[in-house]
Amino acid sequence: MNTIKFDNKTTRVVAHRGLSGLERENTASAFVAAGNRNYYGIETDIYRTSDGHFVVNHDGNTNRVGGVNVVMEQAPWELLREVVLYDMDGTKDRYDLRLPSLENYISICKRYEKVCILELKSQFTLEETQKIIELIEKYDYLADVIFISFHYSDLEHVKALRPNQTCQYLTGDNSDTMIAKLKDAGMDIDIHHPALTEERVAAMHAAGLKINCWTVDDPARGEELANWGVDYITSNILEGKNA
Repeated sequence: MNTIKFDNKTTRVVAHRGLSGLERENTASAFVAAGNRNYYGIETDIYRTSDGHFVVNHDGNTNRVGGVNVVMEQAPWELLREVVLYDMDGTKDRYDLRLPSLENYISICKRYEKVCILELKSQFTLEETQKIIELIEKYDYLADVIFISFHYSDLEHVKALRPNQTCQYLTGDNSDTMIAKLKDAGMDIDIHHPALTEERVAAMHAAGLKINCWTVDDPARGEELANWGVDYITSNILEGKNA
């Protein structure tokens, strides 16, 4: 089954935390599942570890996904990689379900030729941001990465180091003030989809912003957003129609 195809032929669908509607979110299994389908990109989240690595997880700890409360930024990579995560049915019988590293994520996206939509969850220093960028450059894949974050400073660091790098600011703010701020910074927007209307989409596009939105699993809403011309839709699983 392939991702939904929209009539406008321009809106691209991003797999949220990998194909998290089918596999445990933010695991290699979820990334590979998205890689084997017609998704444009694969979104994930990274934190710093206590020993300077970068690890994939949405939450600030492993309690929800693994049943043990290991805090991402306070634990070393060797401890975090030992946590076995819950499968979709709540069992922990699959020992392949572990927290990936940033390297794991990039290598899978490259293997399947998917764009990386990389959310910076920690408030990274400029030096840490440089390390992230250099790690991705070792895979020769930086041109296929879109950085996103709720932390505006994280995206400012990316832009300071690589001015032409694509960045999308995560927000629910659809105001003209926000649009102008992002236009001036050379950033795009990644907005909570209920904040979008046809008029707001038009205003963002008039300012030259590309629009990503999250998290859309309803095909009817996806069609509406696509008809308005949004550039990307981020979804846990948006499949079925025209597959």
